[in-house]
Amino acid sequence: MPPGATPEVPPFVRRAASFRLMAALEQPIEDSPEDIGTRLRIVRQIYGFTQRELARRAGVTNGAISLIEQNRVSPSISSLKKILDGIPLSLADFFTLNFSPSDSVFFTAADLTEIAFGDKISFRMVGRKIQDRALQMLSETYQPGADTGEEMLRHQGEECGIIITGALLVTVGPQEKLLQPGDAYYFRSDIPHRFRNPGQMPCTLISANSPPSF
Repeated sequence: MPPGATPEVPPFVRRAASFRLMAALEQPIEDSPEDIGTRLRIVRQIYGFTQRELARRAGVTNGAISLIEQNRVSPSISSLKKILDGIPLSLADFFTLNFSPSDSVFFTAADLTEIAFGDKISFRMVGRKIQDRALQMLSETYQPGADTGEEMLRHQGEECGIIITGALLVTVGPQEKLLQPGDAYYFRSDIPHRFRNPGQMPCTLISANSPPSF
Protein backbone atom coordinates (compact mmCIF):
# COMPACT_ATOMS: atom_id res chain seq x y z
CA MET A 1 0.00 0.00 0.00
CA PRO A 2 1.45 3.44 -0.91
CA PRO A 3 2.50 5.56 2.09
CA GLY A 4 -0.35 7.71 3.40
CA ALA A 5 -3.03 5.74 1.55
CA THR A 6 -6.22 4.88 3.41
CA PRO A 7 -6.88 1.14 3.58
CA GLU A 8 -10.14 0.08 1.94
CA VAL A 9 -12.73 -1.15 4.40
CA PRO A 10 -13.97 -4.63 3.40
CA PRO A 11 -17.69 -4.68 2.46
CA PHE A 12 -18.57 -7.14 5.22
CA VAL A 13 -17.04 -4.77 7.81
CA ARG A 14 -19.11 -1.85 6.46
CA ARG A 15 -22.26 -3.96 6.55
CA ALA A 16 -21.57 -5.04 10.14
CA ALA A 17 -20.99 -1.45 11.22
CA SER A 18 -24.22 -0.40 9.51
CA PHE A 19 -26.17 -3.15 11.27
CA ARG A 20 -24.69 -2.10 14.65
CA LEU A 21 -25.67 1.53 14.00
CA MET A 22 -29.22 0.58 13.05
CA ALA A 23 -29.50 -1.59 16.14
CA ALA A 24 -28.19 1.21 18.34
CA LEU A 25 -30.72 3.65 16.95
CA GLU A 26 -33.53 1.31 17.95
CA GLN A 27 -32.29 0.87 21.52
CA PRO A 28 -34.12 2.77 24.28
CA ILE A 29 -32.19 5.74 25.57
CA GLU A 30 -30.43 4.87 28.80
CA ASP A 31 -31.12 8.22 30.49
CA SER A 32 -33.94 8.26 33.00
CA PRO A 33 -37.30 8.25 31.17
CA GLU A 34 -38.38 11.06 33.48
CA ASP A 35 -35.47 13.17 32.22
CA ILE A 36 -36.36 12.54 28.57
CA GLY A 37 -40.06 13.20 28.99
CA THR A 38 -39.60 16.34 31.06
CA ARG A 39 -36.91 17.63 28.73
CA LEU A 40 -39.06 17.04 25.65
CA ARG A 41 -41.99 18.87 27.22
CA ILE A 42 -39.82 21.85 28.18
CA VAL A 43 -38.22 22.03 24.72
CA ARG A 44 -41.61 21.81 23.02
CA GLN A 45 -42.98 24.61 25.18
CA ILE A 46 -39.89 26.77 24.63
CA TYR A 47 -40.42 26.52 20.88
CA GLY A 48 -44.12 27.25 21.30
CA PHE A 49 -45.51 24.00 19.89
CA THR A 50 -48.54 22.12 21.11
CA GLN A 51 -48.23 18.34 21.23
CA ARG A 52 -50.50 18.12 18.20
CA GLU A 53 -48.47 20.65 16.19
CA LEU A 54 -45.15 18.97 16.97
CA ALA A 55 -46.63 15.58 16.08
CA ARG A 56 -47.76 16.96 12.72
CA ARG A 57 -44.36 18.49 12.00
CA ALA A 58 -42.50 15.32 13.00
CA GLY A 59 -44.84 12.90 11.24
CA VAL A 60 -45.69 10.97 14.40
CA THR A 61 -48.87 10.52 16.37
CA ASN A 62 -49.95 12.95 19.03
CA GLY A 63 -50.24 10.00 21.39
CA ALA A 64 -46.57 9.08 20.93
CA ILE A 65 -45.42 12.50 22.11
CA SER A 66 -47.94 12.50 24.94
CA LEU A 67 -46.73 9.10 26.21
CA ILE A 68 -43.10 10.21 26.15
CA GLU A 69 -43.83 13.46 27.98
CA GLN A 70 -45.85 11.53 30.59
CA ASN A 71 -42.80 9.27 31.05
CA ARG A 72 -44.89 6.25 30.19
CA VAL A 73 -42.56 5.12 27.40
CA SER A 74 -38.84 5.52 26.78
CA PRO A 75 -38.20 6.42 23.12
CA SER A 76 -35.44 4.96 21.01
CA ILE A 77 -32.80 7.30 19.65
CA SER A 78 -34.29 7.10 16.17
CA SER A 79 -37.82 7.91 17.30
CA LEU A 80 -36.63 10.80 19.46
CA LYS A 81 -34.54 12.12 16.57
CA LYS A 82 -37.59 11.99 14.33
CA ILE A 83 -39.55 14.07 16.83
CA LEU A 84 -36.71 16.57 17.26
CA ASP A 85 -36.42 16.92 13.48
CA GLY A 86 -39.86 18.48 13.61
CA ILE A 87 -38.58 21.38 15.74
CA PRO A 88 -35.80 21.18 14.34
CA LEU A 89 -33.26 20.44 17.09
CA SER A 90 -30.30 18.08 17.09
CA LEU A 91 -29.94 15.27 19.60
CA ALA A 92 -26.75 16.88 20.88
CA ASP A 93 -28.51 20.18 21.55
CA PHE A 94 -31.47 18.38 23.12
CA PHE A 95 -29.28 16.66 25.70
CA THR A 96 -26.98 19.61 26.39
CA LEU A 97 -29.49 22.42 26.76
CA ASN A 98 -29.29 23.67 30.34
CA PHE A 99 -32.70 24.22 31.92
CA SER A 100 -31.44 24.64 35.47
CA PRO A 101 -32.15 28.00 37.09
CA SER A 102 -28.45 28.86 37.32
CA ASP A 103 -29.20 32.46 36.39
CA SER A 104 -31.79 34.50 38.20
CA VAL A 105 -34.71 35.70 36.13
CA PHE A 106 -36.42 38.12 38.52
CA PHE A 107 -34.83 40.82 40.64
CA THR A 108 -36.16 42.90 43.52
CA ALA A 109 -35.15 46.52 43.86
CA ALA A 110 -32.61 45.45 46.49
CA ASP A 111 -31.02 43.02 44.03
CA LEU A 112 -29.90 45.71 41.62
CA THR A 113 -26.15 46.31 41.84
CA GLU A 114 -25.21 49.89 42.70
CA ILE A 115 -22.51 51.44 40.52
CA ALA A 116 -21.93 54.97 41.82
CA PHE A 117 -20.00 57.63 39.94
CA GLY A 118 -19.26 60.16 42.68
CA ASP A 119 -22.10 61.36 44.86
CA LYS A 120 -24.27 62.71 42.04
CA ILE A 121 -24.64 59.83 39.56
CA SER A 122 -26.03 56.41 40.43
CA PHE A 123 -26.35 53.44 38.09
CA ARG A 124 -28.23 50.39 39.37
CA MET A 125 -27.60 47.38 37.16
CA VAL A 126 -29.96 44.52 36.43
CA GLY A 127 -28.39 41.04 36.49
CA ARG A 128 -24.80 42.07 37.17
CA LYS A 129 -23.79 38.47 37.99
CA ILE A 130 -25.27 36.92 34.85
CA GLN A 131 -22.42 35.54 32.77
CA ASP A 132 -21.96 36.38 29.09
CA ARG A 133 -24.54 39.14 29.17
CA ALA A 134 -25.34 40.59 25.74
CA LEU A 135 -27.37 43.43 27.24
CA GLN A 136 -26.79 45.95 30.01
CA MET A 137 -29.83 47.53 31.63
CA LEU A 138 -29.59 50.29 34.21
CA SER A 139 -31.80 52.36 36.46
CA GLU A 140 -29.97 55.69 36.38
CA THR A 141 -30.23 58.72 38.67
CA TYR A 142 -28.58 62.09 38.01
CA GLN A 143 -28.72 64.54 40.89
CA PRO A 144 -29.05 68.28 40.10
CA GLY A 145 -25.82 69.47 38.49
CA ALA A 146 -24.61 65.93 37.73
CA ASP A 147 -22.42 65.64 34.65
CA THR A 148 -20.60 62.70 33.07
CA GLY A 149 -17.73 65.12 32.36
CA GLU A 150 -16.37 67.45 29.72
CA GLU A 151 -14.49 64.54 28.16
CA MET A 152 -17.11 62.88 25.99
CA LEU A 153 -17.91 59.20 26.47
CA ARG A 154 -17.26 56.82 23.61
CA HIS A 155 -17.34 53.02 23.34
CA GLN A 156 -18.59 50.23 21.12
CA GLY A 157 -22.24 49.27 20.81
CA GLU A 158 -25.59 50.98 20.92
CA GLU A 159 -27.54 52.53 23.76
CA CYS A 160 -30.96 53.91 24.45
CA GLY A 161 -32.93 55.28 27.36
CA ILE A 162 -36.22 56.85 28.39
CA ILE A 163 -36.59 59.64 30.92
CA ILE A 164 -38.84 58.87 33.90
CA THR A 165 -38.57 62.00 36.05
CA GLY A 166 -36.71 65.31 35.86
CA ALA A 167 -34.76 66.43 32.79
CA LEU A 168 -31.52 65.35 31.16
CA LEU A 169 -29.39 67.25 28.67
CA VAL A 170 -28.02 64.68 26.23
CA THR A 171 -25.23 65.52 23.78
CA VAL A 172 -24.52 63.11 20.92
CA GLY A 173 -21.89 64.34 18.49
CA PRO A 174 -23.05 67.76 17.22
CA GLN A 175 -26.62 67.21 18.46
CA GLU A 176 -27.91 68.25 21.87
CA LYS A 177 -31.37 68.12 23.42
CA LEU A 178 -32.96 68.58 26.84
CA LEU A 179 -35.09 65.52 27.38
CA GLN A 180 -38.20 65.57 29.59
CA PRO A 181 -40.21 62.69 31.13
CA GLY A 182 -41.37 60.37 28.38
CA ASP A 183 -38.66 61.51 25.96
CA ALA A 184 -36.04 59.03 24.82
CA TYR A 185 -32.72 58.65 23.03
CA TYR A 186 -31.07 55.98 20.88
CA PHE A 187 -27.64 56.25 19.28
CA ARG A 188 -24.45 54.41 18.37
CA SER A 189 -22.14 54.50 21.36
CA ASP A 190 -19.04 55.12 19.26
CA ILE A 191 -20.35 58.66 18.68
CA PRO A 192 -18.97 60.93 21.45
CA HIS A 193 -21.72 61.61 23.99
CA ARG A 194 -22.37 63.26 27.33
CA PHE A 195 -25.17 63.40 29.93
CA ARG A 196 -25.96 66.36 32.25
CA ASN A 197 -28.75 67.31 34.63
CA PRO A 198 -29.16 71.11 34.50
CA GLY A 199 -32.39 71.05 36.51
CA GLN A 200 -33.26 71.53 40.16
CA MET A 201 -34.58 68.02 40.76
CA PRO A 202 -33.08 64.54 40.29
CA CYS A 203 -33.45 62.95 36.88
CA THR A 204 -34.22 59.24 36.71
CA LEU A 205 -34.24 57.10 33.60
CA ILE A 206 -34.06 53.52 32.42
CA SER A 207 -31.30 52.75 29.92
CA ALA A 208 -30.03 49.80 27.92
CA ASN A 209 -26.66 49.22 26.29
CA SER A 210 -25.51 46.41 24.01
CA PRO A 211 -22.94 45.02 24.36
CA PRO A 212 -22.38 45.87 28.04
CA SER A 213 -19.83 48.60 28.62
CA PHE A 214 -19.10 47.48 32.21
